[in-house]
Amino acid sequence: MEQQRTKFKTPADSRTEWMKVIQYEDINGSGRLFGGRLMEWMDEVAGIAATRHCNDYVTTAAVDNLQFKNGAYINDMVVIVAIPTYVGRTSMEVRVDVYVESREDGSRRVINRAYFTEVCVSKEGCPKPVEYGLQLVTENDRIEWDGAQKRIEVRKHRRNEGF
Repeated sequence: MEQQRTKFKTPADSRTEWMKVIQYEDINGSGRLFGGRLMEWMDEVAGIAATRHCNDYVTTAAVDNLQFKNGAYINDMVVIVAIPTYVGRTSMEVRVDVYVESREDGSRRVINRAYFTEVCVSKEGCPKPVEYGLQLVTENDRIEWDGAQKRIEVRKHRRNEGF
């Protein structure tokens, strides 16, 4: 791992969960949750998780693997969970999972997932080093870290090809 820091936080330390009941202003003409509204919420929750990790300002640099798996509808309870998966020098990757939670039994079904790249920035908006490394605790933490490194390589390759 590339981390040469003396201070660390675990993914669980910065985990963020946010809930919302879908209202009429959140649905599109087909009666489902508007994708743009959901993306806005996901971006905000990813930014909060990244802020909690670095204790500083962040800005979104990229969104990868945004997958709309299922719809959500009026009065559904949406749960958005964000957790850091990777920390580089100035950037962090945050996995964001979105669920609809059942009112009857509390079970959750996935409706969306994405990986957000958040950059730690100064008050002036310039990238700055992330003070805390990411301490991997669970096997899932390690799997996510490895996946993040692969996604970083794909992003670099695509950028080099002009995407």
